[in-house]
Amino acid sequence: MIRRYDERIHEKKKMFGGEGEVLFHRILNGPDEMLGKGRVFSHTVLEKGTEIAWHVHHGDMEVYLILKGIGLYSDNGVLREVSAGDVTIVHDGEGHSLKCISDEPLETIALILYT
Repeated sequence: MIRRYDERIHEKKKMFGGEGEVLFHRILNGPDEMLGKGRVFSHTVLEKGTEIAWHVHHGDMEVYLILKGIGLYSDNGVLREVSAGDVTIVHDGEGHSLKCISDEPLETIALILYT
């Protein structure tokens, strides 16, 4: 199977009340395509000042692979700067947030798997 870029779902969403809207380019379209193992596998784009506000994971875990840009990541309340090549991991019961702090967009691959 090949899914062309223009066949993918592209949507903007406000995330947990954060500033701006995050652009999602869905790589896989939810739990059915992830064989029930997860719910998100997306290329995400956050413009300067856009954020995925603080939230806690319940029954799943999330990984961000930072592709480009610079972000401010809250790792269970500890703020850290992240940039291209960094990987963040939040486990079931933990919380995180991510905000683009660079002039260029912050791009990630986001993966949420059920625990």
